[in-house]
Amino acid sequence: MAYELFYTITSVILVSLVSLLGVFSLLLRKKTERTFLLILVGLSAGTLFGDAFLHLLPEAVEENGFTPAVSLFVLLGIIVFFVLERFVHWNHCHGLPASEKHVGHSHHIGVLNLAGDVLHNFLDGLIIAASYFVSIPVGIATTVAVIFHEIPQEIADFGILLYSGFSRAKALFYNFLSATTAIIGAIVGLILGVNSSSFVPFILPFSAGAFIYIAGSNLIPELQKEGSLRESFWHLSAMIVGILVMVGLLFLE
Repeated sequence: MAYELFYTITSVILVSLVSLLGVFSLLLRKKTERTFLLILVGLSAGTLFGDAFLHLLPEAVEENGFTPAVSLFVLLGIIVFFVLERFVHWNHCHGLPASEKHVGHSHHIGVLNLAGDVLHNFLDGLIIAASYFVSIPVGIATTVAVIFHEIPQEIADFGILLYSGFSRAKALFYNFLSATTAIIGAIVGLILGVNSSSFVPFILPFSAGAFIYIAGSNLIPELQKEGSLRESFWHLSAMIVGILVMVGLLFLE
């Protein structure tokens, strides 16, 4: 339990600190920021796919094989993150008369974005904790995948909060505060991992489903939008690098 506790808490603290990177987006020009973010999106997609298919799913099926239960848990991960995403996006666009949707509504968007981040980061902490119960290399691989995903996500979240009327200091503070819920998720994950033998067999395929959904539904479509052949090459290269990072971490196991 000692090493799981140390590695898990260290990892989620690092993940939480990523939220502070949003402030650096202010130093970049719009075109540079877009190019930089899309390369990070490609890298993130590669690490999420790589972690799901090279680490989480192989560990999930190692003991009992690829059973229908594993498939159902993967599908559950996809469905849960679909519902989470739709809840946040639906609330961004509905619930107000047309005349009010763009008047005084931007602050509401920021609050809802924070609410979605709280749940998302909590689940990240839960997933990281479960990964360390499998092994240190699997935990590290999952942490790396989460961090690469969180960098563009947190920069975007910081921008949303600024758009919503938050000052730079408040946007940075609330973004960091929402990110620290990963620590709460990690603590819950450690408790469940110690007290429930079914937690890790459930959370591994669930996490794989979540990562596949995020990479396939959110990240890949961003890379498929308009872009030159040269940009597409760099996006694909970044994705391959992300996968290769996950391949490299296999040698630690």
